[in-house]
Amino acid sequence: MAVMHQHTNVESVAGDVSATHVTTTRRVLAALRIAFGLTFLWAFFDKLLALGFHTGYDPTGATLDRFGPAAWINGGSPTEGFLKFGADGPFKGFYNSIGGTAWADTLFMLGLLGIGTALTFGIGMRFAAVAGATMYLLMWSVALPPETNPVLDDHILGALSVVALALLNAGDTWGLGHWWGSQKVVQEHPVLR
Repeated sequence: MAVMHQHTNVESVAGDVSATHVTTTRRVLAALRIAFGLTFLWAFFDKLLALGFHTGYDPTGATLDRFGPAAWINGGSPTEGFLKFGADGPFKGFYNSIGGTAWADTLFMLGLLGIGTALTFGIGMRFAAVAGATMYLLMWSVALPPETNPVLDDHILGALSVVALALLNAGDTWGLGHWWGSQKVVQEHPVLR
């Protein structure tokens, strides 16, 4: 009987360790999801307002006016610099031709805002995975081959990460994913999950 009691305690401890491991894993995934979301949202606001971190940044050290001409709200283009001057490789001509166009700027900015919002709040994770992976792969294809590796770079890692976050329902922890998934419209249209 004592042996059986010890076995039950071991199972109980193993169950507690497993539950702790799952909880910790879900929290790490939630933190990763939020970090990716805030990265997309920051890129959106930096390009919208030219906050001087990438958009409106002058490498010579000159001070640029906040919300200056580089800001999207003042007519600046969030795609022109990267697509017209940063493109290299087999798709250079294509990217040069669309850089700075109103439709490319609008789609890019809506993508940043939508993906960032979905990831930050944990809703619409399937949308975020498809749109985020697509955006990452498109940005990867702008300058081929990548500078530090003949194939892989942070864009490929980002694409894989956002897909993994959606597959693992990372929006349910520290997010609104569980609530979102219980909504009638989401249950009727699982693509919205």
